Amino acid sequence: MMARGFIMSEQQSLFGPCDVVGFGDEGFFVKEIKRDEANEIVMKRHYSKKFYNASYIHLGIFLHGKVMGVMQYGYAMNPASAGSVVAGTGIKEYLELNRMWLDDDCPRNSESQAISFSIKFIKRKYPRIKWIQSFADERCGGFGIVYQACSFSYYGEHDSVFWELDGVTYHNSLMTRDPSLSKSAAHLIANKDRALPSVLRQFRYIKFIDAREKKKCTLKECAYPKHYIKGTGAK
Repeated sequence: MMARGFIMSEQQSLFGPCDVVGFGDEGFFVKEIKRDEANEIVMKRHYSKKFYNASYIHLGIFLHGKVMGVMQYGYAMNPASAGSVVAGTGIKEYLELNRMWLDDDCPRNSESQAISFSIKFIKRKYPRIKWIQSFADERCGGFGIVYQACSFSYYGEHDSVFWELDGVTYHNSLMTRDPSLSKSAAHLIANKDRALPSVLRQFRYIKFIDAREKKKCTLKECAYPKHYIKGTGAK
């Protein structure tokens, strides 16, 4: 059931009206899917081959009723770091786009449309969210041009170390994480001698759902990097 683009649950909630489960139109829409389904798609299709445990919003991207992609939103790798990015942000007041994959057979501009639809869904379903952060890196190409198309603000680039082990990519932060608290950290640390490091440029983008929060951002906003000119990303 759709209402002005919002996809509603078929069954009424015990405590009120139907729940919002997605956004879009009959031909192209995003809709909540089960965590396990989203994780499976990410492991098979995403370049990292690895889902992120702290994701809690799982959206399928549907084209003519068929799942053609997935988005997973959740906490940052250091969940408590939000306040150092936007002053005063509580741990449940922001999101990071942890994973996104879209089939190449989708029409042009489908990525930006899917992100736009997901933000409309989040604004309705999770009104506590004040801003959304995402990182693009060199593996994606384009220096985050899809976020530029969605009017995200750009906050510069930095270099990050990644490790590839048995076809799976791990962020360097796992090297210093307590292995007793993370299976991924334990596996990476135990097999560090076989892991291959690489340094990649990452580009930070933020979408302010609550425009007032932008004034609290502790980072310097930069001009968009040009994806067709090498080395133009601001640091």
